[in-house]
Amino acid sequence: MKKYSRLVWDNALNMVIMSVLTGLFAGVVVTFYNILMSLGEGTSEKLYSLFLENPAFIPLLFVGLAAGALVIGTLVKLVPMIRGSGIPQIEGAARGVVRFKWYITLTSMFAASLACVLMGYPAGAEGPSLEIGGCCGSATGTLLRRNQMVKRLQIASGSSAGLAVAFNAPITGVVFALEEAFRSFSPQVFICAAISVVTAVVTRNAIRPALGFGVGFAFEGFEFAHIGFGGSDLIFFLWVALAAIIVSLAGVGFYYLVFASKKLFKKIKFLKGVGKYIIPFVLAGAFGLITLYSTGGGHSFIEVLSTEGTGEISGISVFGIGLIASLVIIVVIRFITAVMTMGCGVPCGVFIPMLAVGAGLGAILSILFQMGGMDPKFGDYLIIICMAAFFTCIVKAPITGMVMVFELTGQFVNFLPALLGVTIGYLIGMLFKTEAIYEKNLEQYIADEKLYDKVKKVRLELKVMLNSKADGATVRKIVWPTNGLVVGVIKEDGTQTVADGETVLHAGEGIIFECETDDEKELLDYMYSIVGKQDKGGTDEQG
Repeated sequence: MKKYSRLVWDNALNMVIMSVLTGLFAGVVVTFYNILMSLGEGTSEKLYSLFLENPAFIPLLFVGLAAGALVIGTLVKLVPMIRGSGIPQIEGAARGVVRFKWYITLTSMFAASLACVLMGYPAGAEGPSLEIGGCCGSATGTLLRRNQMVKRLQIASGSSAGLAVAFNAPITGVVFALEEAFRSFSPQVFICAAISVVTAVVTRNAIRPALGFGVGFAFEGFEFAHIGFGGSDLIFFLWVALAAIIVSLAGVGFYYLVFASKKLFKKIKFLKGVGKYIIPFVLAGAFGLITLYSTGGGHSFIEVLSTEGTGEISGISVFGIGLIASLVIIVVIRFITAVMTMGCGVPCGVFIPMLAVGAGLGAILSILFQMGGMDPKFGDYLIIICMAAFFTCIVKAPITGMVMVFELTGQFVNFLPALLGVTIGYLIGMLFKTEAIYEKNLEQYIADEKLYDKVKKVRLELKVMLNSKADGATVRKIVWPTNGLVVGVIKEDGTQTVADGETVLHAGEGIIFECETDDEKELLDYMYSIVGKQDKGGTDEQG
């Protein structure tokens, strides 16, 4: 018993140390990345302002954008892991279905997404931050020569840390690892992600003030009025329901347009397919000349929508026209560019651009609803709820969407309206049969890269060894290899039973495990890390 306790303690301590190292690495790299991205946004805004002041040089802008697009497209062709935001690929890596070299992916995504921002492309930092963080986790596991199970946990932990650092939102980062990256609420995943996230955010909040940058919430100007259960307060729930339905329908349209655009871009073979990148960059450049709110990730646009509880949005105008018309133009532009980014696979984040579209739709509805009688004090809250509903409808991560509402604004009150909006967003997505967009993109990435061509089905019969991770654990609490399933348990007396999530495994018992893999040796190493090294005769493989 003492030996078992010592082994458990050693394993736990090892995981803690690994997660701390991942958090430190991700915290440093992603913090500097986000600082550079923020400076890049400011630089691109100044450049576009100069072009507007000197229109004779505008043709040079489009020549530069076309040339930059070809360079970035070539890099994406060479390093497919950075296609799009990188989120689907790093999720696949965390589940063991995508393999990559961490140093190539990290440096390529860092450089490519930063170049996109400098060219004025509406690129977010959050998606690349997540992939860069995942690369940091992979580096920790690889450099310290850990097994595949530990590497996967660290990739998930690093990606959570990357997202948390980008938003300064630790809970959102942890929830994303559980709900989206691993799609498993395993204690192992939670503990590793939590430790990495805490370490990374502490590192971020130590570095940024030292360099003269703030450390506050992402969107601080929003005010959530207290909501009671009578009069106009109760009617606000009806406004929320109506707004959530409208923005969720827009989310459904976004989803289907993304995959329609993917089909169109695949048909473009100019310069071996690299030429297709010219289209979104040139179009984004034209949009940047219309309004600077169409450039960058969308932080500044979301922030300017906040009213500090007054319900009155000011400071937004496109060509001097009215507020609603200006908001419509900005939202339509951002909607189009976000669709093209995902459709073409531009290496930059779409996380924040999607939130910006949702927030912009919420701002339009807030103004219209106030004309219809909604109390202006609820304007800010409606904008953020619409942002979360739009995100949830597309990404299918309702818990992450729910947590974001409060953590990104620092307003930890009024749970019910936000819950209503997010729930409607999820239900509308189900009604129109949309899948989680990152999950769908991962499936297409795997198909495009032909990752399953070498995959075959393997059946293993393994013995649970004394003091292994599986000894005394339930099936559902173990992080098994992706695409694998424990289909049976062989008792010590030779009888066989069907396993479910609550089946407790004991030393001396055998398990029958079926899995699809392209690397049997790696699969066996992973399984041995769970059930323990086998004695002679303890393994039976069948292709």
